[in-house]
Amino acid sequence: MASTAAGPSSSSRPRGTASLTSSTPDPRNKPIDLAPLKELLKENLLDALVAIPGGKTLVLDRDLAGSLGLVVDVGSLKNQAVEKMFWLEPGPLQAPTRNIVYLTRPSRSHLEIIADQIKTHQSQQTQGYVYHVLFAPRRTALSASILEELGIGGDVEVKELGLGASWIVLEDDLMSLEKEPSVIKDLYLNGDDTPLYDASMALMTFQRAYGLFPRMLGKGDAAQRLVSLLKRHRESRPDIYSTLEPSQQVDGLIVIDRSTDWVTPMMTMLTYEGLLAEYVGIQRSHIEVDPELLSTEANRPPPGESSNPISSTLGAQGSSNRPTKKRKHLLSASTDPLFGELRDSNFSVVGAKLARLARRLEADYQGKNSLDTVGKMKEFVGKLGGLQGEQRALKLHTSLTEMLMSITRSPGFEKVLEIQQNIATGYEPTNQMTAIEDLMIQQSQTPWDILRLVILLSLSVGGIRQKVLDNFKREFLQIYGYHYLTTFVNLERMGLLNNSPAPGGNIFPQTRKSLRLWVEEANEQEPNDIAYTYSGYAPLSIRLVQCVSMKPAVLATATGGSSADRNGKARQPSEADNEPARTLPRAHGLMGWKGFEDTMASLPGLTVDESQRSLQAAAVPSDRDGGMKTTLVFFLGGCTYTEISAVRWMTSQAQGRKYIIATTSIIDGTSVLKELGLPDLPERRAI
Repeated sequence: MASTAAGPSSSSRPRGTASLTSSTPDPRNKPIDLAPLKELLKENLLDALVAIPGGKTLVLDRDLAGSLGLVVDVGSLKNQAVEKMFWLEPGPLQAPTRNIVYLTRPSRSHLEIIADQIKTHQSQQTQGYVYHVLFAPRRTALSASILEELGIGGDVEVKELGLGASWIVLEDDLMSLEKEPSVIKDLYLNGDDTPLYDASMALMTFQRAYGLFPRMLGKGDAAQRLVSLLKRHRESRPDIYSTLEPSQQVDGLIVIDRSTDWVTPMMTMLTYEGLLAEYVGIQRSHIEVDPELLSTEANRPPPGESSNPISSTLGAQGSSNRPTKKRKHLLSASTDPLFGELRDSNFSVVGAKLARLARRLEADYQGKNSLDTVGKMKEFVGKLGGLQGEQRALKLHTSLTEMLMSITRSPGFEKVLEIQQNIATGYEPTNQMTAIEDLMIQQSQTPWDILRLVILLSLSVGGIRQKVLDNFKREFLQIYGYHYLTTFVNLERMGLLNNSPAPGGNIFPQTRKSLRLWVEEANEQEPNDIAYTYSGYAPLSIRLVQCVSMKPAVLATATGGSSADRNGKARQPSEADNEPARTLPRAHGLMGWKGFEDTMASLPGLTVDESQRSLQAAAVPSDRDGGMKTTLVFFLGGCTYTEISAVRWMTSQAQGRKYIIATTSIIDGTSVLKELGLPDLPERRAI
């Protein structure tokens, strides 16, 4: 049986390799297209299924279902003779086909389930089954030994799939490895560098598609290890990477190690998409909403795609799907332009944008009363479909906005936001601790909200006094339960919750000043700084990105001026005036950390600056290249939706540069804390 390679380590896959080839006449004049990466993983999976002749039963690891649904649709799987799909769960498996294909991570618990099902078939003398195991992202030596230990090493055919070490393209400027937040636990708590290897293989795939990163910059110890691993791959596999040249489209890679900025994910996100993630929940670009908000046509996928998402097609073994109260809806700018307009806006302006759309739709529909000619009627009918689509989108987002408004206007939300902003500005830390304890005693907020606040306080003041912290932990455990003791232990091990003085001292006040992490006059209507995403707080992680790619903006902000005024930002004209937009400045080349050496030295972790240009190319400043610059910003350990919005805002501030955001996963403070708690908590099992 022919084997199928998955990932960049194979040179025997002509179909996948061909899809990585870029052939534009002058690639420097346009931003990169992520379509080749989008198709690569789908081809790997379908090729693996094609190599198995006959009908197939697919048994799927639940934690991979969401990622798989973003890669391939049910129709494509059925075209490869997948007749039935089940969750991988304990119990007997009644497969209607000869071939049984398990798609799973290489974990012992999952392999034990597979072994039990195979042995059950053998004990029942069920003949004719052929077992295949597709490991995602790859098979390991440990998984092979476990299969032998369980006694099924000779009964299964093992392959690997790059799911988890390959990019899943979510938007034209956003891609993710879609790993669980366990990357944080593995990498920063347990010291397991496996996520680094997976990330390095994904980045090598990117370089095969678009050329070497001419320059690699980063901040953090894990960022340094990742960049070193990228260099090691090139040296160890010259048969694959020796022919790669520095990219003409991508001017560099910026790696942001999550350990350099724990403050940002602990803050409450204040963009529209961020609040949806916080209070409704976004799982792998999907949101669950009431069915009445989604008509059949509004929820219909693009032509050629299945109408049934994979996660809703699979059911328990031997049973039909149980009806669900809510339906999944894909949140994507490509399928919902209104969402694309709203997602990165501060929530305070979303209502006004929806009102403007409602007024325009009303005017367009009233126009049907003046259809006095056949030409006008034909024109109206032609745009009727678009109007109906906008109306459905307006209905959905108006309902979501109303729900979020009921939360954001509540006294509890306002109090949490007040405490967060007081902490971010350094205002009376002792009073903030008292306010946090009051909220905890009132039990008006979730335990995760309380923990996020106290972590913010600890990080901002360099640790909390021993007596105060001990009293807080005692009261927290008495109120919310002693099963959170594991969470406290892990938070202390990671340095997120410390006694005063914390290791390294209190560096946040100086960083807040040198990088202007608090902007008093943050403009939420017409943003003039990334601080609009948090109504005043500028994410430290994105300030680091600005240090190397938008240095003038950081310096202008640090002196107290508006980056818009200093940079000549194009001001978007409002409905109330006719002032034309000014010309956007030209994006400058990546300038490294020059000018921020003292600030970088004070932050935890190593500072990275590596070049992959030849000596001749390195002598030519990248500013002389007048084409489109694409900069890849990779968040190692995950990023928030507000950080994504801030990077998108940066793209809009200069001509000739587009940022591509890449991340191990999309996180928020609550998801991080849940991962650092007990793995069997009910909240963590929700999908």
